[in-house]
Amino acid sequence: MLSATPANAPASPRRLNFGCGTDIRPGWVNLDICDYGGNTVCDLNQYPWPFADDTFDEVYASHVLEHMGNFNRVITELWRVCRPGARIEVRVPFFLSTKFYSEPDHRIPFGIRSFDNYEDVTGRKLRFYERWKLGQRTNYQSPARFVVASKRFHMSNFSVLRWLNGPINIEPVIYERFFATWLTPEEVWFELRVTKPAAGPVAK
Repeated sequence: MLSATPANAPASPRRLNFGCGTDIRPGWVNLDICDYGGNTVCDLNQYPWPFADDTFDEVYASHVLEHMGNFNRVITELWRVCRPGARIEVRVPFFLSTKFYSEPDHRIPFGIRSFDNYEDVTGRKLRFYERWKLGQRTNYQSPARFVVASKRFHMSNFSVLRWLNGPINIEPVIYERFFATWLTPEEVWFELRVTKPAAGPVAK
């Protein structure tokens, strides 16, 4: 059940800190299932969320999507509450990493191509291994579409390993396919941009 809006929340919130945990950000709507002090409490697996369509210009979702019960539903709901052009920053553990499989509460595995079924490829030249996106994608008929502005691996929070972020992201899809089992990144980072039809609401 939704709690009262925190006193420090803006009158017209435009930025959502989704699954905030203890990272309470001033000027944002900080949303989580538990009360961490200063955040709005909401069961994130209950839909729809208590926000109107096209509410947010920016969403930050760090290490929360892997906990959700249904990937398609949460992605579609994020799309619904965002305005056209809204920026969504996603950080999740890579499914081969101990950050994913050592946590019993993790439900959804993520790889470098996890948003491919929702990617808006309009006007973009596809690489040879992406051409399937022109007609073979399935996303349960969700209207959600995003421009994938970036998708990359994050090797480690240890500074001695961060230099590897460069070489492993030269071609991250190829790296995942052939090399990730040998030298495994800890996380996958995405930057998404919401795309919606130019005129009229989308039928639900």
